[in-house]
Amino acid sequence: MSLLTRLAGPWRAIPILGVTQILAWGAIFYPPVLTVPLIAAERGWSLAFTMGGFSLGLAASGLAAPLVGSLIDRHGGHFVMAAGSLIGAAGLIGLAFAADPVSYLLIWVVLGVAMAAGLYTPAFASLGRIFGAEARRPITTLTLIGGFASTVSWPMTYFFIEKLGLRGTFLVYAALLALLAAPLHAFALPRHHAHSRPAAPDKIAPTQKPLPARGTVFLLVAAAFAAYAFVPSALGAHMLAIFDRMGLDAKTVVLIGMLFGPAQVAARLCEYFFAREVHPLLIARGATALILVAFLLLALLGVSPLVAAAFAILFGACNGLITIATGTVPLALFGAEGYGRLLGRIGGPSRLLQAIAPLMIAFAAERWSDPAALAIVAAFAAVALLCFLFIRRPA
Repeated sequence: MSLLTRLAGPWRAIPILGVTQILAWGAIFYPPVLTVPLIAAERGWSLAFTMGGFSLGLAASGLAAPLVGSLIDRHGGHFVMAAGSLIGAAGLIGLAFAADPVSYLLIWVVLGVAMAAGLYTPAFASLGRIFGAEARRPITTLTLIGGFASTVSWPMTYFFIEKLGLRGTFLVYAALLALLAAPLHAFALPRHHAHSRPAAPDKIAPTQKPLPARGTVFLLVAAAFAAYAFVPSALGAHMLAIFDRMGLDAKTVVLIGMLFGPAQVAARLCEYFFAREVHPLLIARGATALILVAFLLLALLGVSPLVAAAFAILFGACNGLITIATGTVPLALFGAEGYGRLLGRIGGPSRLLQAIAPLMIAFAAERWSDPAALAIVAAFAAVALLCFLFIRRPA
């Protein structure tokens, strides 16, 4: 099948969602690391309270996820994700003008709903609705594009803040979501449903009879992804600061942080080209083992530029693979029926732990020590691996 033929059919969902994922992650999820300190300084609020708004948004996203998934199953991503982009635009406009703490927190609840309807989980649900059991390869391909969101977002956010100020930055991002992401979702995203078209043969489609999405296996899957969700949320907020406090100079810390994104993309490329027929559950187990190896290196060898760089690379590779597994493990185990709601049920607890992680690790580092904080993160990674190991594939 030629590239043009693919892009005229359901496969055009990949570049469309690739663009809108970069916009959604880049406008809502990644900027707070740069914008929250400025909001706190401008409005006279504490940094903890201001960052707490972002945590509240993640919690709201987790609560909204099951409903969003069900709506995608019924109406399609072209409807739900378009609405999510418009809600995100409204939230960013509100963030630009929020003058009191109550309205600020309420706006983050709105942005949490936008995250629930605009980030990877609804995108995976949309691909599951479009491709059915054949969605593994589209999901992997989408994550290759979406992996560049932070690479684009942080430099652009810094540029917009310098040129337009904080309020102007939020308004530009709101315009991009409303005028570019929402129309792409509404008018360009395919409306095909896997059940309404013949299934094409695909080596990577699961061949086992799906398990029911309940009981012990479902609880283990949800617990595994929730426990892992704590890890990138905690490390994303604190890893570079911990390395700085452990003696690495600021320039080295920044360079180490830059390794994370390329490591994610490299791991996803390896999965795409060399692990197409490997069961996603095995990918998840191997990925989680990688981050535990990273923690072990740190514990045995201490912090040095080389060890910290290896840690960032292993962390990036793990996160890149787990992002894919978030969409492919439920598909392989439970099938494509009701896939959107299934992802929402699994993703809800993950978002709640994402919201808790930065605050818990900040408390642990301040009350005890940075090694104690890292030990807590490693414990969550170990729980995730144990859950993945206890999951049994369908016969």
